[in-house]
Amino acid sequence: MTREPYATGTKASDRALRAHPGSAAPGSPFVRSLGRVAYRPTYEAMQRFTAARTAATRDELWVLEHPPVYTVGLAAREEHFPRRSDIALERIDRGGQITYHGPGQAVVYTLVDLPRRGLQVRGLVTLLEQAVIDYLAEYGIAATRRSGAPGVYVDGAKIAALGLRIRRGCAYHGLALNVDMDLAPFAAIDPCGYPGLAVAQARDLGVADDVASAGDKLARHVSVLLES
Repeated sequence: MTREPYATGTKASDRALRAHPGSAAPGSPFVRSLGRVAYRPTYEAMQRFTAARTAATRDELWVLEHPPVYTVGLAAREEHFPRRSDIALERIDRGGQITYHGPGQAVVYTLVDLPRRGLQVRGLVTLLEQAVIDYLAEYGIAATRRSGAPGVYVDGAKIAALGLRIRRGCAYHGLALNVDMDLAPFAAIDPCGYPGLAVAQARDLGVADDVASAGDKLARHVSVLLES
């Protein structure tokens, strides 16, 4: 697994905008550690990366966190939208309903060629869920899936959300793990379209990792599963 070091502030945003397919042969994914970056330019960079991919483009994992933002997937219904909030809302092209991203949440965007990895969409969803389950297991935390509701749960509360878009067999978007953040913005929405869904975070379960460490470890778990 290859990494770039963390960056912060404006330089991180610039890096996200400049991100482009590499020429390396397929193999382990390249990990870009981007720090805290604005949502919209990062989203557009993922779209450009995917549109420009060729069969030789190396898969990438983008590890980052976002300023406060709600993102709304293609299946979203307005009854699940914020009832009271000044937080920006972005309509995007992933599947699913509405979720929240903010500081203290580790995001791993998975820019992956599915046919080359021998994966179907369901297989990638399962892989991403397993990466979170494996990460939490390192700390003795038992996490589970929920049938019909993608993501990872601890004692019924959602600790990680995921959403994907597939274009020409290649995935983008990915997963978000609540590490150490303000969970209040989730209360203004129906997270992932489920009214009253409880949310959890790793810090409250005894995990001392900061968001950068958690993101790096989570990307490592994703890489191991992609290469297995």
